[in-house]
Amino acid sequence: MTFKTPFVALALALAALAAAPVRAQGTLKVMTTTEDLASIAREVGGALVAVDSMARGFQDPHYVEPKPSFILKLMKADLLVAVGRELEIGWLPPLVTQSRNAKIQAGGPGYLDASLQAQILEVPTGAITRAMGDVHPQGNPHYWLDPENGKRIAAAIAGKLSELRPNDRATFQAQLADFDARLDAGLKRWAAAMAPYQGTKIVTYHRSFPNFAERFGLEIVGYVEPRPGIPPTPQHTLDLINEMKRQGIKLILVEPYFDLKTPNAIARETGAQVLVMPPSVGGVEEAADYFKLFDYDVALVADAIRKSGAK
Repeated sequence: MTFKTPFVALALALAALAAAPVRAQGTLKVMTTTEDLASIAREVGGALVAVDSMARGFQDPHYVEPKPSFILKLMKADLLVAVGRELEIGWLPPLVTQSRNAKIQAGGPGYLDASLQAQILEVPTGAITRAMGDVHPQGNPHYWLDPENGKRIAAAIAGKLSELRPNDRATFQAQLADFDARLDAGLKRWAAAMAPYQGTKIVTYHRSFPNFAERFGLEIVGYVEPRPGIPPTPQHTLDLINEMKRQGIKLILVEPYFDLKTPNAIARETGAQVLVMPPSVGGVEEAADYFKLFDYDVALVADAIRKSGAK
């Protein structure tokens, strides 16, 4: 459970009084592409925003069905927050175009690419071809799995909300400060839980976890996919099994939306454990918000490493 500091509570009360006349405008309607962004937007926006997400946490955010209901919601949105880095390139642009909402078009006053201030890993250099798989030319888009990037996302959302409602700036900034303070406390707790397992080598299915691994001291040495977005092949699977045996790797992280057949086969050959680990809020019931996502994932990984005796 998290609590607001007395200073932040006072600031919020004063800001609420100051902004009371503006509130007659109604809440800002915020659409996000993922539940991670929605959770952070609710933290920063509080009672001044109504937030909805298109992708659910148990879905692969690269491949989301573009439902007509999304267009209707986008038509009424004051703000659209996207992960960016081309994560949503296969489904979001047509929805935004068909909404005919000038505010939320790319570059519009109600559009926010949440990645612009984040630390982005795996930015490719040189020529990119289809033979490399679904490589993101602008870097790995799963940056929210570092809590420090969560703070950067929150700051960007607070800034955009303040542009849309200048008279509520004090409220947004106070709620941002409270979010940051609670996230700092969480990060200390999560880092302490992972500290005994620094340097543990793991395998993951997709490239969803580099930011998580870097923040908490894990080393990703291989992937079930031979290349991003490419299904595992027999030869790649055999090579991965041999490498895991050579290095004594005992943990495979798999996102909830991938088939477990190949990871389970690899586990049988190597003695490794397969962990289905959500990279997003809502991926499992317990990961109901941004804080609980890390509570769940950190506890899951730390417990698995401890029990496996992995190095």
